[in-house]
Amino acid sequence: MVDVAHSGSSKDNEDEGDRPTEQKDGDADATAGSATEPADSGPADSGAESGADTESGSSRKSRKKAKKPRSFWKELPILIGVALLLALLIQTFLARVFVIPSESMEQTLHGCSGCYGDRVLVDKLVYTFGDPEPGEVVVFERPGTWNQSEFQSNRSSNGFVSWLQGVGAAFGLASPDEDDVVKRIIAVGGQRVECCDDDHVLVDGKPLDEPYVYWTPTMPPTQAPFAPITVPDGMMFVMGDNRNNSSDSRYQGGGGVNGLVPVDNVIGKVRVIVLPPSRWQGVGDHDPQTAAAVAAAVRYGTPLGVGLVAAWPALWLGRRVRTALRSTGAARSAGDKP
Repeated sequence: MVDVAHSGSSKDNEDEGDRPTEQKDGDADATAGSATEPADSGPADSGAESGADTESGSSRKSRKKAKKPRSFWKELPILIGVALLLALLIQTFLARVFVIPSESMEQTLHGCSGCYGDRVLVDKLVYTFGDPEPGEVVVFERPGTWNQSEFQSNRSSNGFVSWLQGVGAAFGLASPDEDDVVKRIIAVGGQRVECCDDDHVLVDGKPLDEPYVYWTPTMPPTQAPFAPITVPDGMMFVMGDNRNNSSDSRYQGGGGVNGLVPVDNVIGKVRVIVLPPSRWQGVGDHDPQTAAAVAAAVRYGTPLGVGLVAAWPALWLGRRVRTALRSTGAARSAGDKP
């Protein structure tokens, strides 16, 4: 009996011993289940984060859209500054507008004291690739040997106003400085200039063809003679188109070598009249030396050309007559034979 009871109680004890094991297993499963729950909640968290990013991005865009555009009055000084900078660069390196202040280049260029003279566009780049040539109209800085001025620059004695006038002159809005001169090139280095042959200027002994010359009505239409001079290399002999009303290489510094202009003083070549609108036109660079040579060739070659043209029909007609006579003579001789 005791043995049976003991064995029964030990079975109960075994059953009771098994229950905690099962409970531990259940607790482990529960613990495992609870441990996997955060892993399952990961996508939900990432979705929340992406939603937050989207909201922050949209809020940034809305803030950008909410920025007010810069007002016109704030942009105006910037636009003016950029425009002035571009204009300064163009005027310095490419082209510049000059005012014609005197009558020395009439009627190619119009100018007079106190009137609205022509505004001309001067090409400052062209002589980077070549040298000035005869017939070209150029603007240059007055040489130190030139002692006559064709106009008086009406600059203010006030320093600030004078500075403003200088800025205006740089943009063609005011009269230029007295040190800027415009003339036409007559001869360059190595050429000999003199006057006159039948009232024509001579270069290397040949008269020039100058259709641009203008004679002031109140003065006699004659060239003022000057002593012959050979232009050194690097120098130019210049004259005004208003031939009897121009202070140029003939008179400046007493004439001779003092009247010549260094090529290095040239600012640029006059290309076109830009103002006033009624005067819009290009400024020609008629080469008086080449044109004179062509004119001489035409003058002396025309009679020869006319003679050749007239001789061709005469030769053709003579050949036809000789051929006809030969044919007639051959026919007659054939008829005389028995």
